[in-house]
Amino acid sequence: MRILLQLAAVPDLADAPEIFRNAVASLSAVRPRPEMRFEPVPAPRRLAPWTYAWGLELSGAGHASATGRLVLLHDPAGQDGWNGTLRLVGFVRAELDVELAGDPLLPAVSWSWLADALGSSGAEHTALGGTVTQSSSFRFGTIAGPERANDIELRASWTPVGDSLMAHAEAFCELMAAATGLPPVGVVTLGKRLD
Repeated sequence: MRILLQLAAVPDLADAPEIFRNAVASLSAVRPRPEMRFEPVPAPRRLAPWTYAWGLELSGAGHASATGRLVLLHDPAGQDGWNGTLRLVGFVRAELDVELAGDPLLPAVSWSWLADALGSSGAEHTALGGTVTQSSSFRFGTIAGPERANDIELRASWTPVGDSLMAHAEAFCELMAAATGLPPVGVVTLGKRLD
């Protein structure tokens, strides 16, 4: 399995508030499963005075391909709806099999991947909200790629309780694994039995 990552320069955090530096350090301390690792990517600058982001692109080899981004926001004054001064924003886009593309339960199941990941990782949070979008694209003419592509996109944000965010990064890794169909850590998938 090969992981393609976007690399970006790590911004200078010397002038950042201590709570933000500690949050970045705790997110960076996560040790994801071997198929995954975070890499810094450019963070959106207009959402909060202090921002930091990680990106992940997981190519499909035995599972669906997916891209993800986890963004840390810090506003010392807080913002409406945050219920705190730190906010995490997650985005995951994963390919879907044609059989799953029309499943009316898929958005609810996809949302449960995030809720379950936050719960099982012990990532205490408040103000969780987001969207799940299913899409189908059809290609015509000389555009390269499969004739039809089906995707699911999950966008969510939540306010972490406390400034240690390692459990939140672990939850994001768990969400990425669920979205791509990777089995839980320690579970081995068996191939077809040959007689």
